[in-house]
Amino acid sequence: MDLGRIGLWSPLQLFVQAGAHLPEAMAELDDSGFGTVWLGNGPTIMDVAAAILDATERITVATGIANIWIHPAATLAARHREIAGRHPGRLLLGLGNGPRDATQRASSPYRRMVAYFDELDALGIPAGSRVLAANGPRMLALAAGRSLGAHPFLVTAEHTHFARTALGDGPLLAPELKVVLDADPATARATARQALDFYLTKQGYPATLRRLGFTDEDLADGGSDRLVDAVVAWGDVETVLKRVDEHHQAGADHVALQVLTPDPGRLPLAEYRELAAAVR
Repeated sequence: MDLGRIGLWSPLQLFVQAGAHLPEAMAELDDSGFGTVWLGNGPTIMDVAAAILDATERITVATGIANIWIHPAATLAARHREIAGRHPGRLLLGLGNGPRDATQRASSPYRRMVAYFDELDALGIPAGSRVLAANGPRMLALAAGRSLGAHPFLVTAEHTHFARTALGDGPLLAPELKVVLDADPATARATARQALDFYLTKQGYPATLRRLGFTDEDLADGGSDRLVDAVVAWGDVETVLKRVDEHHQAGADHVALQVLTPDPGRLPLAEYRELAAAVR
């Protein structure tokens, strides 16, 4: 499956809000230098994936990620067969542990992921059509053994080097990287913190960042300058692409860019165009 070297990652809701304009916007991306569109989780994730694939001819669509606690394997497998049948080789199932309800909290995320892969195997969904959201050592090993590879989220180039070492040479490594196209340190960091505050209140991401040497002080109030500068590529396009190259140099095959703007409620098409002009 060809993901290209650079893709675009966005919360699902921004694609949903594009509504009737989505096919036109996605057709424009199909002619860009981006290889993959990654969709954040949500109940209609497979419907949006199908709509984007129907509106394009080349670009790959990846779920980034479908939360295994709310998407039953049988339902996801059925939709994958249906959509991939129309668009062979262009739909990648990104899977991972997301929010879950109180009745599921006693279950081991790792064991649940193993069982989910077992279900997909039994339903005929091949390992090569799925990728695992993996940051830590056990999940990275599972990604290497049971899927196309790993899709780490909210990480640094240092983590990408760690992940490549853990995965070995063969599996896909496709980290997500947040981007702010703003060269002013104060406003760029403010935009970054607006998004980071959500992730830094969760359980898994702070644990990964602490393993990378960040402290509780770094994780507070949307992130210290040190943390923001490490996990968000901000500046002009040339500066951002240098940060992307750091991940490639560290072992990434593909980097998924989550473009952040002061208005988190809009699909950042203008910023996509600005980046596309440089990556063609």
